[in-house]
Amino acid sequence: MIGQRLQERFGQPVIVEDRPGASSNVATEAVVRSAADGYTLLSIGSPNVINATLYGSSLNYNFMRDIAPVAGTASLPDIVVVNPDFPAKTVPEFIAYAKANPGKVAMASAGNGTSGHMAGELFKMMAGVDLLHVAYRGGPPAVTDLLAGRVQVLFDVVTNSLELIRAGKLRALAVTSTERCRALPDVPVAAEFVPGYEATYWTGFGAPKGVPADIVDKLNREINTALADAALKARIADMGGTALAFSPSEFGKFIGDETDKWAKVIHSADIKAD
Repeated sequence: MIGQRLQERFGQPVIVEDRPGASSNVATEAVVRSAADGYTLLSIGSPNVINATLYGSSLNYNFMRDIAPVAGTASLPDIVVVNPDFPAKTVPEFIAYAKANPGKVAMASAGNGTSGHMAGELFKMMAGVDLLHVAYRGGPPAVTDLLAGRVQVLFDVVTNSLELIRAGKLRALAVTSTERCRALPDVPVAAEFVPGYEATYWTGFGAPKGVPADIVDKLNREINTALADAALKARIADMGGTALAFSPSEFGKFIGDETDKWAKVIHSADIKAD
């Protein structure tokens, strides 16, 4: 969506190139090695700040040092979902059940160190519950086993579970943002029951370190102009998210805060990369 807007504003093609692999590390390294001229950007997000600690010295780059923050785009909450047959219908009931059955409630994730896994580990720490983490190779198999009742709970990006919740195939207990989700207005926020809890999946853009400040500022202005458009805001809201407009310096501080936050969770839970 942002690429299309930039293409219209700049009058030249904006090509979206997928570089999958190693939980975004392949794409990130490719951009780190690119020319610092503003023509190559990186779609960045929660995985990048998690990977900074999860992979640590095994990375061939330093994310905070080698990628310059350009602009935020969107913030999406995770949603705590359970199989409809699970006995807990609210977060307090879920916490009570988990405390009565320590280590017996299976918490699925799309993989070790993914944003959903991190959201679940933070919840475990703050709610004082012992959940059994079950890592899958991607979100679809985790959701499949949750639907089948083989696992009991999943912290999932709202876009992945939205239609299943609306169809009654999954039960939403809470969203992990600090405010309710427009797409699911009746679902409470987890922080109502676990004070201070917050975990969101966010996205934005970065560039190779060394891109001139005037180019970064120009890109930032155009991206923020796109995010201010009512139609684009509505599309993001329909997916359960909110626009994330920052200046480059504000975005840099946000990235630093997120890096520190998830580093503490990774160290506390002793999470290792697969």
